[in-house]
Amino acid sequence: MGSASIDPVLLDDIICRLLEFKQARPGKQVQLMEGEIRQLCTVAREIFLQQPNLLELEAPIKICGDIHGQYADLLRLFEYGGFPPKANYLFLGDYVDRGKQSLETICLLLAYKIKYPENFFLLRGNHECASINRIYGFYDECKRR
Repeated sequence: MGSASIDPVLLDDIICRLLEFKQARPGKQVQLMEGEIRQLCTVAREIFLQQPNLLELEAPIKICGDIHGQYADLLRLFEYGGFPPKANYLFLGDYVDRGKQSLETICLLLAYKIKYPENFFLLRGNHECASINRIYGFYDECKRR
């Protein structure tokens, strides 16, 4: 595998910026640099490649369904279940498309995956696919922002 990494201080800063949204007006976009987003994707990809395809997870763990870019709902899930690392999470896919804040949604999920790789798990849904992203909005959101 490669050796992609991210500065822990930068990772914490990204998470803090993404979580500041809780105090902001609904729909406010979090400003992340393209390079920061690329770094999140690159480092998370290496973690996914290092971990097994078949997960055997221990209870207790919170299991969460489709988010579809509803960032406020994702934050509500964490408020209800506990923000990582207070709780372990398994997300079942479909993180982006349809909602207005897919970028914030996937960035926070990837950041938590990087920070807590053994306590935070993300499965791939049918919306984690380029052709679906083009149809349902994530591609356009990325181009626009």
